[in-house]
Amino acid sequence: MAYTVPGMTDKEGAQVAELLQKQLSRYNDLHLTLKHVHWNVVGPNFIGVHEMIDPQVELVRGYADEVAERIATLGGSPKGTPGAIINDRTWDDYSLERDTVAAHLAALDLVYDGIIEDTRKNIEETEEADPVTNDMLVSHSAELEKFQWFVRAHLENAGGDLKHEGKSTEKSAAKATKS
Repeated sequence: MAYTVPGMTDKEGAQVAELLQKQLSRYNDLHLTLKHVHWNVVGPNFIGVHEMIDPQVELVRGYADEVAERIATLGGSPKGTPGAIINDRTWDDYSLERDTVAAHLAALDLVYDGIIEDTRKNIEETEEADPVTNDMLVSHSAELEKFQWFVRAHLENAGGDLKHEGKSTEKSAAKATKS
């Protein structure tokens, strides 16, 4: 990088830009996964979930744009290609195809666990290094957590329990909703 924002060294700017590149890839993967769910969810409550997902897709696409613009502001070059997603990926590809509302939402809950955990780690890492990036990620996390609550509200019983609690793969979470 030839420059970064005033008040940060080039090295600090590059470190934050690198962290944000991984966040950009997570967001690009997430909005594609959400559209995949949108197209493949079936069964009772289909239309409600189908319509619930589209605003989240748009929100996450907006987050990707914000992150990419922040990378550029820091002097970096954001990479929004499929290859960048694959290169940055530390997670498995979404594993469900056509399936029920409950199955997809249980799997999506696990996806949000990973996205939110990684976003919170980035919040911690940017707290002192870059308060502007930190503030952006805090606001993203709040909305991601709220949407995860929407997802979980479809899966909870009256006691607040989730059938897929403790599952570590999307397929096992989906299968738990069928028992």
